[in-house]
Amino acid sequence: MEAVDILKSHNLKRTSCREGIIEVIIKADQALSENEIREQLVGNYDRTTFYRSFKTLEEYKIIHKIVVDNQLVKYAFDNTITHKVEHTHFYCNECHIVKCMETVPVQKYQLPDGYSDDETEVLIKGTCAICQNQD
Repeated sequence: MEAVDILKSHNLKRTSCREGIIEVIIKADQALSENEIREQLVGNYDRTTFYRSFKTLEEYKIIHKIVVDNQLVKYAFDNTITHKVEHTHFYCNECHIVKCMETVPVQKYQLPDGYSDDETEVLIKGTCAICQNQD
């Protein structure tokens, strides 16, 4: 799916900054920080334009936030747009990458009566395949 189509499907105005952010995130093979996304953007956008575009994409669930230890924040394309399934995230303790693990669905938990869940976030910490092969 192209950035233009994604914006159109959410009835969002097409801007070069929004398109650029989506394109950078879709092409990435791992989750990226705001700074990593800014560095890869074609075009120079002021902080306000970037921030507003970024927050709009997050609000419309086009991108999603992954937080590691309340410190490291990364963003990835929200594949629930096309796959409609929550997925697990993986954090490598060695190289510090964060990846969406779309083939590892999030388990549904049975909560006690009177409780309801809105979403479940799962972060698995360990060593990625690349780092394991370097040892």
